[in-house]
Amino acid sequence: MKLKLAAAGLALVMTVGLAGCSGSSSDSSGRDKTTVRVGVYGDNNEPWETAAENLKDDENIDVELVRFSDYVQPNQALSDGSVDLNSFQTQIYLETYDSEHGTDLTSIGYTIIEPMGLYSHKVGSVDELADGATVTIPNDVSNGGRALKLLEKAGLIAVNPDAGLTPAPEDITDNPKNLQITQLDAAQIARSLDDADLAAINADIAVDAGLLPSQDALLREEVGEDSRPYYNVIAARASDVDNETYRTVVRYFQSDEVAQTIADAYKGSQFPVWDGAPSLAPSASASRTAG
Repeated sequence: MKLKLAAAGLALVMTVGLAGCSGSSSDSSGRDKTTVRVGVYGDNNEPWETAAENLKDDENIDVELVRFSDYVQPNQALSDGSVDLNSFQTQIYLETYDSEHGTDLTSIGYTIIEPMGLYSHKVGSVDELADGATVTIPNDVSNGGRALKLLEKAGLIAVNPDAGLTPAPEDITDNPKNLQITQLDAAQIARSLDDADLAAINADIAVDAGLLPSQDALLREEVGEDSRPYYNVIAARASDVDNETYRTVVRYFQSDEVAQTIADAYKGSQFPVWDGAPSLAPSASASRTAG
């Protein structure tokens, strides 16, 4: 049985701006000013800061970033109207969330891809894992399945192909090293890295924990055309998919300047994937020593 998305209930770590949804007002020059609240994960959101600055200067749209510390609250906040948009999740995570919660959240634009990686403080390559080694993976359906597919790519396990992109631990068909796989809330895994031999960590969480995925990961996902389910998205409520202000926010995020910010700030940890963006990353499966 597939696991339900965990309601981690972790605290909102920082909110920039006032409570409530978007609204209009006037600035000191009398121009109409619109506020859009965007839910994001963690503290490192330089691309959104670039987009927000340009939106304020060019369109008089004030983007307020609402920072969350887990992967559940941003969708809850979008559903209840506490934020207007969010930007933290993959397409497949969004679809799984809607299916499990009966919500109607919808992607209105692609942003980036962040290749998931395998990390360890105890071994220098996946080949060094001993029999019975401990491995932690996310406990939600989409990221947990993504982690199992990455472990399969590493040659550590095999999973039932009928499970598609979201295999669960019970879909493992071969485990020659008898790996002991434990599931944790995705946001907790990097902080628990010393307690396991190997961990599958989302790139944004790894960066927030001080890791540099392009150098510290033992193995990362390859990036290619079949990666589309793992593209991150800007999500809105279905009733707002044609909102012109929100479409303008998407357009400003999907800019060359934001793409350059991504390249400068994340140094190969994430890559832009919208139409017309710089080309996707080369194979991201290189070992740590290859950088």
